[in-house]
Amino acid sequence: MIVWISSYPKSGNTWIRTFISTYYLSSNDKFDFKMLKNIRQFPHEKFFNKKINDINSAINNWDLAQKNINQKNELIFLKTHAALVKINNIPFTNNKNTLGAIYVVRDPRNVVTSLSNHYQLTFDESLEFMTNKKKFLLKKNDPTNFGNFTFLNSWSEHYKSWLHTKQFNLLFIKYEDLENDTFNTFKKIVEFLNKIMKKKEKIDSNRLIKIIDAVSFEALKKRENDEGFPEAVVNDKKQKINFFYLGKENKWQNLLSPKQINKINNIFNYDLKKLGY
Repeated sequence: MIVWISSYPKSGNTWIRTFISTYYLSSNDKFDFKMLKNIRQFPHEKFFNKKINDINSAINNWDLAQKNINQKNELIFLKTHAALVKINNIPFTNNKNTLGAIYVVRDPRNVVTSLSNHYQLTFDESLEFMTNKKKFLLKKNDPTNFGNFTFLNSWSEHYKSWLHTKQFNLLFIKYEDLENDTFNTFKKIVEFLNKIMKKKEKIDSNRLIKIIDAVSFEALKKRENDEGFPEAVVNDKKQKINFFYLGKENKWQNLLSPKQINKINNIFNYDLKKLGY
């Protein structure tokens, strides 16, 4: 069965993947970027048995692809940025394919600044990206390949689509808790996963601390600087953009203008209050 690591883009999905791949899938508690291949992205062309040439074909094959993934009758972690919605009355996933999910949400004002770096957009363009209810992602260097078609919806509708699901067990966490209360938040993740996987082992706090140190933002940024990050995107000049960018220095208060802050606060007023931002 599938366990999803889900988020809107630039909200902490990769950080969760580094931790889970080290905690559950490593034999020596040491992290390497290659280990992220153990938690693949879905949708992705590798999960389809044929070339997906259009959006309808992508949607129509979501269920079959997930059934094929589950044929081995093993637990598998998958990353996704997809909204948990129905398109043409076809759901992204269901409780027959999914055991549970971890969803990480991030303050939208910091998502704006992080998207801006990742996709080389202005802050205003990033905000347009986040408020577009028809927004989807495709592989940048292969726009005719819909095997990677990921429907986002808007930032607000995205997190709500996962938050309100009753289909399967969900752990909803805030990126800011990962930053400010790292140990207890990652411990909460382990407790959730152990429960849905019916693991009764006691959590080793020393091991947890060791792995958290291994996948800290500073450690990941240094590793990217030393080795490069295979999932980093390239800009129009074919230069790789640093994936691990600012970390805790990504403070919207220092990066956005008062006019931009006021605009974003007005647009996401309900969400900021609901999420306690």
